[in-house]
Amino acid sequence: MQQFLSFVRKEFYHILRDRRTLFILFGMPIAQIMLFGFALTNEVKNSKIAILDPSRDVLSMRITDRLEASRYFDLATAPRTMQEVDAAFKKGQIRMAVVFPQRFHQQVVHGNSATIQLIADASDPNTATTLVNYANAIIQDEQKALNGLQKVPYRIEPQMRMLYNPQLKGAYNFVPGVMAMILLLVCTMMTSIAIVKEKETGTMEILLASPLRPILVIVAKAVPYLAVSAVNVASILLLSVFVLDLPIQGSLALLVGESLLFTITSLTLGLLISSVTNSQQVAMLISLMGMFLPTLMFSGFMFPIENMPLPMQIISNIVPAKWFFYIVKAVMIKGLGLHAIWKETLILAGMTTFLLLVSIRKYKIRLA
Repeated sequence: MQQFLSFVRKEFYHILRDRRTLFILFGMPIAQIMLFGFALTNEVKNSKIAILDPSRDVLSMRITDRLEASRYFDLATAPRTMQEVDAAFKKGQIRMAVVFPQRFHQQVVHGNSATIQLIADASDPNTATTLVNYANAIIQDEQKALNGLQKVPYRIEPQMRMLYNPQLKGAYNFVPGVMAMILLLVCTMMTSIAIVKEKETGTMEILLASPLRPILVIVAKAVPYLAVSAVNVASILLLSVFVLDLPIQGSLALLVGESLLFTITSLTLGLLISSVTNSQQVAMLISLMGMFLPTLMFSGFMFPIENMPLPMQIISNIVPAKWFFYIVKAVMIKGLGLHAIWKETLILAGMTTFLLLVSIRKYKIRLA
């Protein structure tokens, strides 16, 4: 029994001395509870909307106040024309627009009926349907309050319009998200073992003795994986168009170029992981676990980012998949050009440059 207790005590010493093990044992459960508790929710709230109200009468303002008071909506803009509404949708500033007709209150009171147009961005069909249902429920509550004891009930009829995806196909949201996840995970995992494999097999000495500069060694490691990733991009797009019946509304050349930029970003991230680790198992664990959960939760693919607390919304900005997910939706589904995604493109290019510079800095030219 004493020997057994000695072994148990020894294992405790090993765990307490290893900070990474302590982090996994105590830090990961806390982090996952916080993330799953706040980020992973199917409830849609704090969604940006626009309200076009040319009448601005008592009834339209009352419905507007109800929408603003709801925790489901945040009024992002108050456009004056439908052109401004379309521009807000294209820029990704809003998820839904509420359009009142002229003389709305008069139509309800004197004609006993009026319509309100609800326009939603159906590139994410689940969110669009949920937002329309929320708005419809709020409007119906106002209608019940308005009727009261009226013998002839007033009717307010919402008219739904789904932009970009009128048939509400799930592939319109599924394909961009899976595309971002596949490219990030595959590229990062493939390159994360590129340099560390040389360390384990003992061939790093040959690389260090070569006349190549560190940047050329790192780029040479990434080039083959870039070619493989280009094939992955082509296969994903072909499957999307011919199997999932998802048309490419925008420029194919722009979409391919942005995909290759995101691929390079993912490759440089994998090279950084490979440069700072000493075993393939650790590199694979970091690339898989460290990239899968952030990509799943913070890209906007599975869960709307605006639902999350502000600190998590800020954290989502450092996840490359978030920016690529927006780019694919803008080009592939909305048919927008470079003028609409230049900011996201610059962010990915900046991430690529930063990761490459850090990888070169962390690349050790001596084994000892």
